[in-house]
Amino acid sequence: MKKKQKNQMNRRTFLEYTSKATAGSVLFNILPGATKKMTSIEGEIKIALVGCGGRGTGAVSQALEADPGVRLVAMADVFPDQADTCFQSLSEKYAGTDRINVNAERIFIGFDGYKKAIEMADAVILTTPPGFRPLHFEYAVSRNKHVFMEKPLATDVAGIKKVLAAGKEARQKKLNVVVGLQRHYQKNYRIIKKMIDYGRIGDIVSGQVYWNSSGVWVRPRKPRQTELEYQMRNWYYFNWLCGDHILEQHIHNIDIANWFIGSVPLSAQGMGGRQVRKGPDHGQIFDHHFVEFTYPNGQVIASQCRHQEGCMNRVDERFQGTRGDVIVNSAHYGVIKSKRGRVLYDHDGEQDINPYQQEHNELFAAIRAGDYRMDDTGRGAEATMTAILGRMVTYSGQVITWDEAMNFDHKLVPELHSFNDTAPVLPDKNGQYPVPVPGVTQFG
Repeated sequence: MKKKQKNQMNRRTFLEYTSKATAGSVLFNILPGATKKMTSIEGEIKIALVGCGGRGTGAVSQALEADPGVRLVAMADVFPDQADTCFQSLSEKYAGTDRINVNAERIFIGFDGYKKAIEMADAVILTTPPGFRPLHFEYAVSRNKHVFMEKPLATDVAGIKKVLAAGKEARQKKLNVVVGLQRHYQKNYRIIKKMIDYGRIGDIVSGQVYWNSSGVWVRPRKPRQTELEYQMRNWYYFNWLCGDHILEQHIHNIDIANWFIGSVPLSAQGMGGRQVRKGPDHGQIFDHHFVEFTYPNGQVIASQCRHQEGCMNRVDERFQGTRGDVIVNSAHYGVIKSKRGRVLYDHDGEQDINPYQQEHNELFAAIRAGDYRMDDTGRGAEATMTAILGRMVTYSGQVITWDEAMNFDHKLVPELHSFNDTAPVLPDKNGQYPVPVPGVTQFG
């Protein structure tokens, strides 16, 4: 496997960085000793949206609901129709208010539009396909903006290193950063994490994390689309944009394993492939992955994700400890049992706050108060890199250590300026895209 000789980063160095950038409290994501007062904001808090798809539209609504003084002042996207749909939806929802302070001159279209939108705001929402996240985060931090950004934070190791560098700068500037790993903002997860830390199940020795479902949308190719536009419209199926569903979706469950264990893996091995969703319209990604992540104290986490119809669906996390076991999921469910089956804790969370809303509530409360207390960059980078490691082992069929993965010469995302640029991957004469082959592919 080809490795970089420069800018090497081993697991210890990575963790030394991210431990400084990861929020430390269980019940509130406040950086220990870092609540340093800046100038509080009175009146409007101006936000800009970069990436006007469904998730971006939802995130803007959550930001607006978090604080009555939040105003959307700028938008950016590469697709005019997507920006228009987002603008119309938000305008209708907030009709009769002054919350949407956007006109045609404040909607920026094109690959560089994000720069103009970011310049106009106090805080930015980054919700493009994840391949662009490192570039946009880096620019937002350089312009001294607070950030909400969706997961994952990158699709390749080069992007991870860019995110880490930008995160360090954000910390020095005391910019609040929240990452959309919303289980950290969900009551049942916070309570169960606290109980684990208090020793209610003893030491975690093993676990299983799942995102098994039937799959997501496919958008058919349209006439006159360039290859690059087609791939960006169907970003979920191209690794330079999405990173495969082990990264884009299953990152949530992998992140919980890291969080509850309190570390990232030493190594991983696994398998995967394409059995059902394997046509040209499914690009490059696998439809199933299975990974065993091995952690520093010998814990092994079995990780499953699948995009196949007619199969068992499951999205949850399960852990076995020396004294008890845990099952938890995003439907506000959580139970801890002793080894003899006695229920030690049962979470009834029907009235719990929406964690997607809570992450914005806490972010904008910090911005409003002028406090520096939100920094999700570290744990976001850890979860992203762990999922990338998982993808590498399923694509290659090899055992790969964290250090080997971090030092691969691994860059998937090129510099792009227009839809006429050459796409990073191209189909063959039959319309099929290059797909990883275990035993042949070195990393992915």
